[in-house]
Amino acid sequence: MIGRPDVTVIGGGLAGCEAAWQLAERGLAVALVDMKPARMSPAHQTPLLCELVCSNSLRSDDPEVGAGLLKRELREVGSLVMACADQHRVPAGSALAVERFGFGRAVTTRLALHRNIRLERRVIDRLPDGPTIVASGPLTGGQLADTIRGMLGGERLYFYDAIAPIVAAESIDMEHAFRASRWARDTATDHSGPPAETASYSSDGEPAGDYINCPLAKEQYYRFVAEIRSARKMAAHPFEELRFFEGCLPIEVMVERGDDVLRHGPMRPIGLTDPRTGTRPFAVVQLRPENRYRSAYNLVGFQTRLAYPEQRRIFAMIPALSGGEFLRYGSVHRNTYIDSPALLGPEFELKQRSDIRFAGLVTGVEGYIESCAIGLLAGLFLAARLRGTACPPPPPTTAMGGLYNHITAPRPPSQSFSPTNINWGLLPGLGRKVRKRERKRLLSRRAAGDFAAWLASVAREAA
Repeated sequence: MIGRPDVTVIGGGLAGCEAAWQLAERGLAVALVDMKPARMSPAHQTPLLCELVCSNSLRSDDPEVGAGLLKRELREVGSLVMACADQHRVPAGSALAVERFGFGRAVTTRLALHRNIRLERRVIDRLPDGPTIVASGPLTGGQLADTIRGMLGGERLYFYDAIAPIVAAESIDMEHAFRASRWARDTATDHSGPPAETASYSSDGEPAGDYINCPLAKEQYYRFVAEIRSARKMAAHPFEELRFFEGCLPIEVMVERGDDVLRHGPMRPIGLTDPRTGTRPFAVVQLRPENRYRSAYNLVGFQTRLAYPEQRRIFAMIPALSGGEFLRYGSVHRNTYIDSPALLGPEFELKQRSDIRFAGLVTGVEGYIESCAIGLLAGLFLAARLRGTACPPPPPTTAMGGLYNHITAPRPPSQSFSPTNINWGLLPGLGRKVRKRERKRLLSRRAAGDFAAWLASVAREAA
């Protein structure tokens, strides 16, 4: 059991857990403080650390996709979150999805048993003295939120994230659905031009693929859109400002932008062929496994704030889900983030109080692995500082560097700050025009070399 900690980490989500792990692995005594189960947020249901409250997918694992590149970097630097995610992954095509309870138990166990970590289950209302990382997440509330708000001079922003519904596998009508992953190809090895739009099959002739696809004909799709548009939505509280994240819009917000927005978004049929008809559906709802047993599936991209009875009625219009048993309906939760470029220094330290650092979603990144990456960097920066050295930031040509620059680079007064997940737009270009597929390959290759050089420099500084 550790005595007086060198560092206090507030928050047991992905950012806080990753920061605590990186600090402890470098010999520092860490007090990891999490309010659960003494107090539960509206989104949490278990006392586990790193509880995934939205989707169980950490998105693409292909290093030629931004999210996959970030995962590769996290693995290379020794991420606890990635090690536990890889241990508890479930089938999801080229994506990395996890069995959420096994994942949470693995993270909780490894942190609780670490000789340099003291896990404290209590509500914290004020910031402690000494080095502290605040990774309390986007649902920070109570007296702690008031303390942070007062410290930041009242600068606080809002946007809304939404949770997708989950349906029981046995209630899906497979007479009106088919199994296939989009493009039906091996993305890790096939880079030879545009993929063919064909469904994949196993050796015994049965349809293969990690996703269940629920097609809709043209008339069905437009009726579906009309019902979403006219359905009753859960109203926001009078004191809440609706500010949705563009990468995670509720379906009812999308339909307000046009009849075909869903068909070009989460319901896009591109890359899928219905083996029963040999043609591409007009629109399709994709279902992704929620656990390793494939007993439950979530509706991909179907975040929503529709009232529960309306969800039950409208989702039954999808032929494959006409008798669907919904294990969880969609809902919304508030996310809060700070104006990081204006408030934080180059190591995520608060400019007006350098012993306080921020990490995770509250800094203005969006997504599980993005939160993990910022927590990991916060841990590396603080560990180096406390040991009398310095950890250089990752190069801007890497995924971590792109996120780092997003939350630290100064912005002109006319440019507002808003959350983002990892994407190629955060990395500098190649300086010449290249075809899209080749450009991603070259960006990924450049990032790999620059990240390896950065890791070597970090090791030299630590020696």
